[in-house]
Amino acid sequence: IDWFYGQVVGFLGNFFEAMGNMGVELFELEWVQAVVLFFSQLGWAMYGISLVVCAFEFGIEYSTGRANLKQTALNAIKGFLGASLFSVLPVRLYALAISLQGTFSAGLTGYGTSIGDVGQQIITDLSSVESIADMTEVTLDFGFGVITSPIMLLFCIILMAYAVIKVFFANLKRGGILLIQIAVGSLYMFSIPRGYVDGFVQWIKQVIGLCLTAFLQAIILVAGLMVFQENALLGLGLMLSASEVPRIAGTFGLDTTTHANIMSCLLYTSPSPRD
Repeated sequence: IDWFYGQVVGFLGNFFEAMGNMGVELFELEWVQAVVLFFSQLGWAMYGISLVVCAFEFGIEYSTGRANLKQTALNAIKGFLGASLFSVLPVRLYALAISLQGTFSAGLTGYGTSIGDVGQQIITDLSSVESIADMTEVTLDFGFGVITSPIMLLFCIILMAYAVIKVFFANLKRGGILLIQIAVGSLYMFSIPRGYVDGFVQWIKQVIGLCLTAFLQAIILVAGLMVFQENALLGLGLMLSASEVPRIAGTFGLDTTTHANIMSCLLYTSPSPRD
């Protein structure tokens, strides 16, 4: 029974991994690659225009004696790295998060383990049993020992279905959100060479938050389902907490939404020390 339940929960974890891989495979479609290429070229164009503006700003500051060649060169290098990676690195990071999620889920549930391996483990466990009394101490209450009301049992099943469905719909839209974030990221290439990186740093946090949420939500949900086998209420708490991952990540600055301010992309969000 434990093996069968682990295979069912492992299938659910594998299903969420497949959904995440759908978001990764979205970027393998020709029209999506064309869209990403367009915004990549737009980012390079914004970077080139920003270099020209940066050169004019450097000339003006040089005439007043406040020019800083080292800082200007560092900002240009930062902009070059940003323009080179903003359309590639988020997809690779998201693919890594989904791959790790699938590996962790298989490890937690034992998904893919053959019934022969389980039988061998059972024989090993029975070899340490000295009397029939030792075997009668094992109970198969499946975590419902603290639940005596059928209404409470129905309530637990509804909560479990709610947690699974909420994570399901959250995983369904992450590939599209990542594409939108790449599109918005191209606009920040105008501000980085000029030294205004606050908006771009927030964009990086959004991408990291998206990948972290994709990894943690499925892992916590699978862990809750596995704990549900031993303690139904504790497992429900874990499953419901999976839907709180985006909110907690946003509290620590890793916002997973797609809120963007166009003016913060093209201008600056806070004055620099030289101003």
